[in-house]
Amino acid sequence: MKLMFWFKKGLSQFVMPVPFILICLLFALFIWRFQAKKFKSFGQLCLLLGISTLMLLSNSFISANLANSLESQYPVNELPLAQINDDACYVMVLGSGHRENPEISAVQQLSSTALTMLSEGIRQLRLADNQCTLVVSGWSGGLTPTPHAFIMKQAAIELGVPEQSIVTFPEALDTIEEAQSMKSLIGNTPFILVTSATHMPRSMMIFTANKLSPVAAPTNFLSSPGYWWRFSAGNLFISQRSIHEYVGMLWIKIKGFITNV
Repeated sequence: MKLMFWFKKGLSQFVMPVPFILICLLFALFIWRFQAKKFKSFGQLCLLLGISTLMLLSNSFISANLANSLESQYPVNELPLAQINDDACYVMVLGSGHRENPEISAVQQLSSTALTMLSEGIRQLRLADNQCTLVVSGWSGGLTPTPHAFIMKQAAIELGVPEQSIVTFPEALDTIEEAQSMKSLIGNTPFILVTSATHMPRSMMIFTANKLSPVAAPTNFLSSPGYWWRFSAGNLFISQRSIHEYVGMLWIKIKGFITNV
């Protein structure tokens, strides 16, 4: 399973903006360096593609619109789950990332995205008067000894969530496995799903395809209006995040089509 996971991750890099730009520029440099006249036109095309992709995706207007088309699909949730479901109440926060350092608190070890997501998860608990169970997930990523779910759990405890009200999925590699783990825990019982606003559309596709009943609670919104003439690395990051989600949703649709053929 992990082999397929890493293969999918590696393959996806070739269609991400930054690797694509680097590959184009490296091809152009290689052709120029070795004066491969036979491939001169190809080298010029690579140079043009690399520079134009960099300019477009680092532009404020382009990056904001790419992100907004994803983030506008689900509004911020202000409705307590108790008004939707009278049975068991669960709030699930998907995995993100952390930097493990036992010298600092778990809250400070979380990435900014993970901390924003956990904060929203706790806010959802507050909407339900803390009657819900918090579900956190995520493996170690192969880089740290402690699974992300355990760091999230400890951070939630530091922020006031009772330990007995937290469930962890420390072996879930990605959103698909998170959905499968949640399915085994609650079946089709409605629950609050917290993740980044850009990731929410793909997450909802995955969870509903697994016959779960998520209520979207997006957070960590990236899209913001900016001057059309402004270029920055931050804009490039937002564009790459958005394109990653578009590619992921396309892959889900292709898999579904192949399965149904």
